[in-house]
Amino acid sequence: MEHEQSVNLLRELEPVVAENMDRHLKVVRDWHPHDYVPWSQGRDFALLGGEDWRPEDTKIDPVARASLIVNLLTEDNLPAYHHNLVLALGPDGAWGQWIYRWTAEEARHAMTLRDYLVVTRAVDPVDLESRRMQLMSSGPAREPVELLPNVVYTALQELATRLSHRNTGTATGDPIGEQLLARIAADENLHMLFYRNLVGAALDLAPDETMVAITDVVQNFEMPGAGQPGFRRMAVMIAQGGIYDLRLHLDKVIMPILRHWQVFERTGLSPRGEAAREELASFLGQLDVQASRFVERRDERNAAVLSRA
Repeated sequence: MEHEQSVNLLRELEPVVAENMDRHLKVVRDWHPHDYVPWSQGRDFALLGGEDWRPEDTKIDPVARASLIVNLLTEDNLPAYHHNLVLALGPDGAWGQWIYRWTAEEARHAMTLRDYLVVTRAVDPVDLESRRMQLMSSGPAREPVELLPNVVYTALQELATRLSHRNTGTATGDPIGEQLLARIAADENLHMLFYRNLVGAALDLAPDETMVAITDVVQNFEMPGAGQPGFRRMAVMIAQGGIYDLRLHLDKVIMPILRHWQVFERTGLSPRGEAAREELASFLGQLDVQASRFVERRDERNAAVLSRA
């Protein structure tokens, strides 16, 4: 979008931001990180006379452990996301009020997850800190910093992280971990609703530009933690474990949001908007084929492992 168009749309959407922030504040449930951490399981590390982490300390299987690390490091990179939101949306008015509220809520996720993982010795804390330093020292997050691509991307990634947290909690096999990750997922769902409503309003105000943004973001979507060390390897483990894979991404993230926005039912698009929508439909068809192939290969691989066992 041209700069002037973007500024105008920012102003036109501000009442929608204010309305949705009011709605959010009425339904959000405040919670306290310390309540969700099993402090009685904690013990000192070597510096204070205890024992440093050993692989046998963890009771969580490698797939769930990889997902916990990815999820925590994703939440850790909050300063970069805050920076990008301020660039895309601005720090003033209702936009700024939302950004700072969202940032405060998101900060709870990282602090609680880290406390849980360190207290229960679920992961190597030295490795975890090394990964955090690498990620947060590597530069800006990969999210778009233009208005429409940013709000479209954030709507999708909030739903993606909700699903990832939920499924990771189940995979831990730990009722305390599952309760914590369900609590975080509930926050992510409310954040998704906020951004989903913004994009819906943007489709009414600027249908062609928003359709182009939706198509571009869906085609190029990466999880917000993609820049962290070892992400690709751990993402493969997470997908093979069924926590978050291409099938879930398409069926549980992309399609529900597109249906809510009535992307394929909308009328009144210009040739530019229609072309973007046709491109999106073609891409979704290709993605569906890829997702089905992935699931088939995974099922075959799992069957082979079982037969050998």
